[in-house]
Amino acid sequence: MKYKINLFPRTLHFKQPAGTSRGIYLIRNVWYIQLIDIETGCYGIGECAPLPNLSCDDIPDYKTILSAQCNYLKQHNCPDYATLYNYPSILFGIETALQHLHAGSLRLWDTSFSQGLKGIPINGLIWMGNSEEMLQRINEKIQAGFHCIKLKIGAINFEDELKLLTYIRRKYPPEDIEIRVDANGAFTPEEALSKIERLYALGIHSIEQPIRAGQWSQMAELCKQSDIPIALDEELIGINRLSEKIELLKTIRPKFIILKPSLHGGFSGTKEWINCATQQGIGWWITSALESNIGLNAIAQWCATLETNRPQGLGTGLLFTDNIHCPLYIQGEKLWFHPEEKEPDLQTWLNS
Repeated sequence: MKYKINLFPRTLHFKQPAGTSRGIYLIRNVWYIQLIDIETGCYGIGECAPLPNLSCDDIPDYKTILSAQCNYLKQHNCPDYATLYNYPSILFGIETALQHLHAGSLRLWDTSFSQGLKGIPINGLIWMGNSEEMLQRINEKIQAGFHCIKLKIGAINFEDELKLLTYIRRKYPPEDIEIRVDANGAFTPEEALSKIERLYALGIHSIEQPIRAGQWSQMAELCKQSDIPIALDEELIGINRLSEKIELLKTIRPKFIILKPSLHGGFSGTKEWINCATQQGIGWWITSALESNIGLNAIAQWCATLETNRPQGLGTGLLFTDNIHCPLYIQGEKLWFHPEEKEPDLQTWLNS
């Protein structure tokens, strides 16, 4: 197959400032890659978008490397996996574009999800904010029917965060609402265990990345002592070779890992993480990473091919004012795909 490849840079604007562990995002810079089959004219689109100050491929010469990888794809008719393992957001975009071209529609894989027969259970994400804002968001998620809530902690006073969690538990016991917390590395190794002990009394399902990444020995000790199962997220970023993945999991021994295809090696690299974790009895779930609907749909469609009933960290791409429409929607606590809805004109949108 011979390809023509076009690149479309876009700047997406958040509807409201998105508070993360790496600061507040107001915009998201994205590269869309379009593969066109020269013989048929059919095309596939993928999203390449490293997160500033977080992705291992958030680098100054990103455009140059992206262009070089597009040229490699045209010349060799396949991705340069040997190089791309260091550039997960580019690999994710190329894999998505190839799958879209192969499938011929946004139903990237044939599953019960893409047929509109089965939804993907998801957690209700509570964004960082002040106490009043987070309390309002918690109530909205629970009223919408979510039974799994994920809260970002470490952004406000810890005592205030405990009050919020206590509020949930007084109204909703663990058998009714599963609570996951994500510290984004906010605790120091010295204080982490004592804070986790206080959280344990509130029936927390898991705590994500309690201390900052790169402290393997301290994290391993914390995993041994913590009464709350620990999940790794940022710890996985930049660990791209199979041998490194095995070494990290064997050293730290977490209970869970949190996987984002655009950060952790595209679909192929994320599947490798899943295989490594499964072999060591470590659980996992998939989340998105502030992608537009192009990337989010790809993650959801791929996630539906995996055998898991655990709530995933997906949404509907409602973060941006200038996102493209996609036939994804949330009903209750599940993400659904509407196969009968007319698909958007991606070509027109890219050229707009």
